[in-house]
Amino acid sequence: MLLSQPKSNAGKIKPILFLVLLALVAFAGAYTYQRLQHDFETLDGTAYLWQDLEGKWVVVNYFAPWCAPCLREMPELVTFNQSLPDDTLLFAINYDLKTKPELKAMAKKFDIELPVIVSSPDTKLPMQKPPYLPATFILGPDGKIKDTIMGEITAAHLRQRLAELKGADE
Repeated sequence: MLLSQPKSNAGKIKPILFLVLLALVAFAGAYTYQRLQHDFETLDGTAYLWQDLEGKWVVVNYFAPWCAPCLREMPELVTFNQSLPDDTLLFAINYDLKTKPELKAMAKKFDIELPVIVSSPDTKLPMQKPPYLPATFILGPDGKIKDTIMGEITAAHLRQRLAELKGADE
């Protein structure tokens, strides 16, 4: 009488392990891809998605080093940034495309102590590039542009305008 050999499950386990491994790799790839996606990045390396900023008021100021009014208003923007109203963020963006090292040097040279968006062909903004500078855009909590201020601005004027828009939005 021959004893029967126990059937090996190794042949069944290998395809299952392969499928589990394949699923993990696919998940890791999708997760990594999603984490690398962003609408814009600031000089400090922080990546942002506009959808993550919904619920906040966002001020975006276009400037350039060749724009004298832009440079005159920069200290006002720094002052405004130092005491931002609740649920408000401020970003500056250079009008011209610059590399990160060029932007860092410019920020240092002109004492731009606020979050500066690195403008690149991949940068996604909810507004068109303005026809002239300086230009300041105020986006509401819904992500839509609530006001466009063309020309030089002060911290006090920006604070007042934001308060008016917040009051009208309630």
